[in-house]
Amino acid sequence: MIKKMVREHFMLSFPFVLGRENTVLENTLKPPQAAAATSKTTTDSTSSETTTTTTKAAAAVKVNGSDSDGFETASESGVSDKEEEQEQNVNKEISSKNTTEDQPKQDTRNDDELIQRGIEEANEAKLEGNRLFGNGQYEEALLQYDVALQVSPPDVPSSVELRSICHSNRGVCFLKLGKFEDTIKECSKALALNPSYMKALVRRGEAHEKLENFEEAIADLKKILELDPSNDQARRTIRRLEPLAAAKREKMKEEMIGKLKDMGNSLLGRFGMSIDNFKAVQDPNTGSYSISFQR
Repeated sequence: MIKKMVREHFMLSFPFVLGRENTVLENTLKPPQAAAATSKTTTDSTSSETTTTTTKAAAAVKVNGSDSDGFETASESGVSDKEEEQEQNVNKEISSKNTTEDQPKQDTRNDDELIQRGIEEANEAKLEGNRLFGNGQYEEALLQYDVALQVSPPDVPSSVELRSICHSNRGVCFLKLGKFEDTIKECSKALALNPSYMKALVRRGEAHEKLENFEEAIADLKKILELDPSNDQARRTIRRLEPLAAAKREKMKEEMIGKLKDMGNSLLGRFGMSIDNFKAVQDPNTGSYSISFQR
């Protein structure tokens, strides 16, 4: 009876304590429901996040334009792009290599065509020069031979003979025009390309004879005889030119002696003497001279 009264008194005095206790008990008794609610909330949140992530991945895949399912990692995507880039580089290198290998063939073909075209044009100009020369139009023929030399490819074996002929033909044009120095120059160019070119030797020898270069003319004629021992014309010309060459040598000696005499007189005159005080006597056996002094 006393306990009951105490309990009732306690409840009247502290009703909120009991209510709190009941609340605590109630909360303690209902944890499964709260946990379920929490679990549901977490699940909904995770599902939402997963859906959002999947949507973003799908959008990324769509933007990239690939057929990826959206589950590859960033590193996998990077590797895939790198492999594709490497493959493209390899293809470019192969294409570049093929182009480089084909280029020399194309260049060679183009060079051959240019050389052939140049030779054809040079031959046409040379033939026109021959026609003009035959008509006595030497100046015009010179121009055509010059055109042939300009269009013919230099340093090409197939054009060496053509260039040599054109230089020799220019030489004979100058010979007809009386320009013997130019004849010698052109024929020398022809012989530089073809040392055994007989016509160039004949024309240069004739030009040397016209200029009274008898020694040089004889040298060209002897070269002709080396190439053609049966050339009687060259042999006869040599016999004709040898006396002229000897006379010219003697004349040159006399001229040299005269120049030396004048120089000696200018020096000896300071001492009251002259070259006349000295007498030169030629030795008939050796052809040399001895000098003797006389007052």
